[in-house]
Amino acid sequence: MTNELKIAIVQTDLAWEDREQNKLNLTSRIESISEEIDLIILPEMFTSGFTMQPANVSETMTGKTIDWLTKVAKKKNTAISGSIVIEEDQKYYNRLLFVYPNGELKTYDKRHTFTLAGENKLYTAGTEKLIVDYKGWKICPMVCYDLRFPVWARNTEDYDLLFYVANWPKPRIEAWHTLLKARAIENMSYCIGVNRIGTDNNNYEYTGNSIAFDALGMQISKIQPYENTTEVITLSKQKLVSTRDKFKFLEDRDVFRID
Repeated sequence: MTNELKIAIVQTDLAWEDREQNKLNLTSRIESISEEIDLIILPEMFTSGFTMQPANVSETMTGKTIDWLTKVAKKKNTAISGSIVIEEDQKYYNRLLFVYPNGELKTYDKRHTFTLAGENKLYTAGTEKLIVDYKGWKICPMVCYDLRFPVWARNTEDYDLLFYVANWPKPRIEAWHTLLKARAIENMSYCIGVNRIGTDNNNYEYTGNSIAFDALGMQISKIQPYENTTEVITLSKQKLVSTRDKFKFLEDRDVFRID
Protein backbone atom coordinates (compact mmCIF):
# COMPACT_ATOMS: atom_id res chain seq x y z
CA MET A 1 0.00 0.00 0.00
CA THR A 2 1.19 3.51 -0.87
CA ASN A 3 0.51 6.05 1.88
CA GLU A 4 0.81 8.99 -0.49
CA LEU A 5 -0.81 9.23 -3.91
CA LYS A 6 0.52 11.94 -6.23
CA ILE A 7 -2.01 13.07 -8.79
CA ALA A 8 -1.54 15.33 -11.81
CA ILE A 9 -4.67 17.37 -12.56
CA VAL A 10 -4.61 18.43 -16.23
CA GLN A 11 -6.74 21.52 -16.87
CA THR A 12 -6.59 22.24 -20.59
CA ASP A 13 -8.32 23.64 -23.64
CA LEU A 14 -9.56 21.07 -26.16
CA ALA A 15 -9.41 21.30 -29.96
CA TRP A 16 -12.91 20.68 -31.29
CA GLU A 17 -13.36 17.12 -32.59
CA ASP A 18 -9.63 16.86 -33.38
CA ARG A 19 -8.38 13.66 -31.78
CA GLU A 20 -4.82 13.86 -33.04
CA GLN A 21 -4.26 17.51 -32.12
CA ASN A 22 -5.60 16.94 -28.62
CA LYS A 23 -3.30 13.97 -28.12
CA LEU A 24 -0.33 15.99 -29.38
CA ASN A 25 -1.16 18.81 -26.96
CA LEU A 26 -1.64 16.42 -24.05
CA THR A 27 1.55 14.53 -24.85
CA SER A 28 3.50 17.79 -24.55
CA ARG A 29 1.78 18.64 -21.27
CA ILE A 30 2.37 15.21 -19.79
CA GLU A 31 6.00 15.05 -20.85
CA SER A 32 6.60 18.36 -19.06
CA ILE A 33 5.71 16.79 -15.69
CA SER A 34 9.14 16.38 -14.13
CA GLU A 35 8.29 14.65 -10.87
CA GLU A 36 7.19 11.07 -10.38
CA ILE A 37 3.42 10.75 -10.17
CA ASP A 38 0.90 7.98 -9.57
CA LEU A 39 -2.12 9.15 -11.57
CA ILE A 40 -2.87 11.63 -14.36
CA ILE A 41 -6.47 12.81 -14.69
CA LEU A 42 -7.66 14.33 -17.99
CA PRO A 43 -11.03 16.03 -18.71
CA GLU A 44 -14.18 14.45 -20.12
CA MET A 45 -14.05 13.69 -23.88
CA PHE A 46 -10.42 14.81 -23.92
CA THR A 47 -9.96 13.94 -27.61
CA SER A 48 -12.91 15.98 -28.88
CA GLY A 49 -14.68 18.24 -26.44
CA PHE A 50 -18.30 17.52 -25.43
CA THR A 51 -19.68 16.70 -28.85
CA MET A 52 -23.15 15.53 -29.82
CA GLN A 53 -21.75 14.25 -33.11
CA PRO A 54 -20.27 10.97 -31.83
CA ALA A 55 -19.76 9.51 -35.30
CA ASN A 56 -17.19 12.25 -36.01
CA VAL A 57 -14.84 11.19 -33.21
CA SER A 58 -15.78 7.73 -31.98
CA GLU A 59 -13.19 4.98 -31.60
CA THR A 60 -13.19 1.33 -30.67
CA MET A 61 -11.53 -0.30 -27.70
CA THR A 62 -8.64 -1.22 -30.00
CA GLY A 63 -8.32 2.31 -31.38
CA LYS A 64 -5.45 4.79 -31.45
CA THR A 65 -6.39 6.60 -28.24
CA ILE A 66 -6.36 3.39 -26.21
CA ASP A 67 -2.93 2.68 -27.64
CA TRP A 68 -1.80 6.24 -26.79
CA LEU A 69 -3.02 5.98 -23.21
CA THR A 70 -1.25 2.67 -22.76
CA LYS A 71 2.02 4.05 -24.09
CA VAL A 72 1.80 7.15 -21.89
CA ALA A 73 1.08 5.05 -18.80
CA LYS A 74 4.02 2.75 -19.43
CA LYS A 75 6.45 5.52 -20.36
CA LYS A 76 5.61 7.67 -17.32
CA ASN A 77 5.07 4.64 -15.06
CA THR A 78 1.76 6.09 -13.93
CA ALA A 79 -1.95 5.43 -14.22
CA ILE A 80 -3.92 7.77 -16.50
CA SER A 81 -7.65 8.42 -16.78
CA GLY A 82 -10.17 10.45 -18.78
CA SER A 83 -13.19 9.84 -21.01
CA ILE A 84 -13.57 9.51 -24.78
CA VAL A 85 -16.33 8.54 -27.24
CA ILE A 86 -16.40 4.77 -27.80
CA GLU A 87 -18.49 2.90 -30.36
CA GLU A 88 -19.39 -0.64 -29.39
CA ASP A 89 -22.12 -2.94 -30.75
CA GLN A 90 -23.48 -0.07 -32.84
CA LYS A 91 -23.91 2.10 -29.74
CA TYR A 92 -21.98 5.15 -28.54
CA TYR A 93 -20.68 5.53 -24.99
CA ASN A 94 -19.11 8.40 -23.07
CA ARG A 95 -16.58 6.01 -21.59
CA LEU A 96 -14.05 6.75 -18.88
CA LEU A 97 -10.84 4.78 -19.20
CA PHE A 98 -8.49 4.02 -16.32
CA VAL A 99 -5.17 2.66 -17.54
CA TYR A 100 -2.66 1.20 -15.08
CA PRO A 101 1.11 1.65 -15.53
CA ASN A 102 1.36 -1.92 -16.88
CA GLY A 103 -1.32 -1.25 -19.50
CA GLU A 104 -4.20 -2.97 -17.70
CA LEU A 105 -7.47 -1.20 -18.48
CA LYS A 106 -10.68 -0.55 -16.52
CA THR A 107 -13.74 1.23 -17.94
CA TYR A 108 -16.75 3.14 -16.68
CA ASP A 109 -19.63 4.31 -18.88
CA LYS A 110 -21.22 7.59 -17.82
CA ARG A 111 -24.35 6.70 -15.88
CA HIS A 112 -26.17 10.03 -16.15
CA THR A 113 -26.25 11.26 -19.73
CA PHE A 114 -26.88 14.99 -19.97
CA THR A 115 -30.47 15.37 -21.14
CA LEU A 116 -30.23 19.17 -21.45
CA ALA A 117 -27.80 18.69 -24.37
CA GLY A 118 -29.51 15.60 -25.78
CA GLU A 119 -26.70 13.27 -24.72
CA ASN A 120 -29.31 10.72 -23.66
CA LYS A 121 -30.54 10.46 -27.26
CA LEU A 122 -27.12 9.73 -28.71
CA TYR A 123 -25.15 7.92 -26.02
CA THR A 124 -26.02 4.77 -24.11
CA ALA A 125 -25.93 5.23 -20.34
CA GLY A 126 -23.83 2.96 -18.16
CA THR A 127 -25.27 0.73 -15.46
CA GLU A 128 -22.25 -0.28 -13.40
CA LYS A 129 -20.28 1.73 -10.85
CA LEU A 130 -16.51 1.25 -11.01
CA ILE A 131 -14.19 0.95 -8.02
CA VAL A 132 -10.53 0.80 -8.99
CA ASP A 133 -7.98 -0.83 -6.69
CA TYR A 134 -4.66 0.93 -7.22
CA LYS A 135 -1.61 1.00 -4.94
CA GLY A 136 -3.74 0.18 -1.91
CA TRP A 137 -6.23 2.94 -2.70
CA LYS A 138 -9.86 2.42 -3.68
CA ILE A 139 -10.81 4.94 -6.36
CA CYS A 140 -14.26 5.76 -7.72
CA PRO A 141 -14.17 7.59 -11.09
CA MET A 142 -17.22 9.33 -12.56
CA VAL A 143 -18.12 11.68 -15.41
CA CYS A 144 -19.47 15.25 -15.31
CA TYR A 145 -23.29 15.12 -14.93
CA ASP A 146 -22.92 12.19 -12.51
CA LEU A 147 -21.88 14.86 -10.01
CA ARG A 148 -25.48 15.99 -9.56
CA PHE A 149 -26.62 12.58 -8.30
CA PRO A 150 -25.30 11.86 -4.80
CA VAL A 151 -26.99 8.47 -4.45
CA TRP A 152 -24.90 7.08 -7.33
CA ALA A 153 -21.69 8.29 -5.68
CA ARG A 154 -22.65 7.19 -2.16
CA ASN A 155 -19.63 5.64 -0.49
CA THR A 156 -20.88 2.15 0.27
CA GLU A 157 -17.55 0.65 -0.83
CA ASP A 158 -15.33 2.65 1.53
CA TYR A 159 -13.47 4.17 -1.38
CA ASP A 160 -10.69 6.67 -0.64
CA LEU A 161 -10.89 8.93 -3.69
CA LEU A 162 -13.81 10.07 -5.81
CA PHE A 163 -13.04 12.00 -8.98
CA TYR A 164 -15.04 13.53 -11.81
CA VAL A 165 -13.84 14.36 -15.32
CA ALA A 166 -15.91 17.08 -16.94
CA ASN A 167 -16.82 19.63 -19.58
CA TRP A 168 -18.74 21.82 -17.10
CA PRO A 169 -19.66 25.24 -18.56
CA LYS A 170 -19.17 28.66 -17.00
CA PRO A 171 -22.85 29.53 -16.24
CA ARG A 172 -23.14 26.63 -13.76
CA ILE A 173 -19.63 26.69 -12.30
CA GLU A 174 -20.83 27.63 -8.80
CA ALA A 175 -22.79 24.37 -8.69
CA TRP A 176 -19.61 22.54 -9.77
CA HIS A 177 -17.69 23.81 -6.74
CA THR A 178 -20.55 23.32 -4.32
CA LEU A 179 -21.35 19.77 -5.40
CA LEU A 180 -17.72 18.62 -5.41
CA LYS A 181 -17.26 19.90 -1.88
CA ALA A 182 -20.50 18.21 -0.81
CA ARG A 183 -19.44 14.88 -2.33
CA ALA A 184 -16.18 15.03 -0.36
CA ILE A 185 -17.89 15.80 2.93
CA GLU A 186 -20.77 13.36 2.69
CA ASN A 187 -18.58 10.48 1.50
CA MET A 188 -15.65 11.20 3.82
CA SER A 189 -13.23 10.86 0.93
CA TYR A 190 -10.93 12.93 -1.21
CA CYS A 191 -12.86 14.41 -4.12
CA ILE A 192 -11.31 15.86 -7.29
CA GLY A 193 -12.98 17.58 -10.24
CA VAL A 194 -11.05 18.01 -13.50
CA ASN A 195 -12.66 20.41 -15.96
CA ARG A 196 -11.61 21.85 -19.31
CA ILE A 197 -11.10 25.49 -20.30
CA GLY A 198 -11.76 27.37 -23.55
CA THR A 199 -14.76 27.75 -25.86
CA ASP A 200 -16.20 24.91 -27.92
CA ASN A 201 -17.88 25.00 -31.35
CA ASN A 202 -21.27 25.48 -29.72
CA ASN A 203 -19.91 28.71 -28.20
CA TYR A 204 -20.05 27.32 -24.66
CA GLU A 205 -17.33 28.76 -22.44
CA TYR A 206 -15.44 26.66 -19.89
CA THR A 207 -13.44 28.22 -17.08
CA GLY A 208 -11.83 25.09 -15.67
CA ASN A 209 -12.07 25.65 -11.95
CA SER A 210 -10.57 22.20 -11.44
CA ILE A 211 -10.34 21.56 -7.73
CA ALA A 212 -9.58 19.00 -5.03
CA PHE A 213 -11.02 18.63 -1.53
CA ASP A 214 -10.10 16.48 1.46
CA ALA A 215 -12.60 14.41 3.45
CA LEU A 216 -13.68 17.42 5.52
CA GLY A 217 -14.26 19.61 2.48
CA MET A 218 -11.05 21.64 2.77
CA GLN A 219 -9.59 22.73 -0.57
CA ILE A 220 -6.16 21.20 -1.22
CA SER A 221 -5.48 22.44 -4.76
CA LYS A 222 -4.43 25.82 -6.14
CA ILE A 223 -5.44 25.81 -9.81
CA GLN A 224 -6.94 29.12 -10.92
CA PRO A 225 -9.84 29.57 -13.36
CA TYR A 226 -8.90 29.83 -17.05
CA GLU A 227 -5.37 28.52 -16.42
CA ASN A 228 -3.97 26.11 -19.01
CA THR A 229 -1.99 24.20 -16.45
CA THR A 230 -1.15 20.97 -14.67
CA GLU A 231 -1.06 20.79 -10.89
CA VAL A 232 0.37 17.89 -8.92
CA ILE A 233 -1.26 17.29 -5.56
CA THR A 234 -0.42 14.73 -2.90
CA LEU A 235 -3.09 12.76 -1.06
CA SER A 236 -2.36 11.10 2.29
CA LYS A 237 -3.97 7.78 3.17
CA GLN A 238 -2.88 8.18 6.79
CA LYS A 239 -4.62 11.54 7.05
CA LEU A 240 -7.77 10.10 5.51
CA VAL A 241 -7.83 7.13 7.88
CA SER A 242 -7.21 9.38 10.88
CA THR A 243 -10.08 11.65 9.85
CA ARG A 244 -12.45 8.72 9.47
CA ASP A 245 -11.35 7.17 12.77
CA LYS A 246 -11.92 10.45 14.56
CA PHE A 247 -15.35 11.30 13.18
CA LYS A 248 -16.77 7.90 12.11
CA PHE A 249 -19.54 9.54 10.08
CA LEU A 250 -19.61 6.73 7.52
CA GLU A 251 -20.65 4.29 10.23
CA ASP A 252 -23.98 6.12 10.48
CA ARG A 253 -24.82 6.02 6.77
CA ASP A 254 -28.19 4.70 5.62
CA VAL A 255 -28.59 1.39 3.86
CA PHE A 256 -30.33 1.58 0.48
CA ARG A 257 -30.57 -0.10 -2.89
CA ILE A 258 -30.24 1.50 -6.32
CA ASP A 259 -32.78 0.21 -8.87
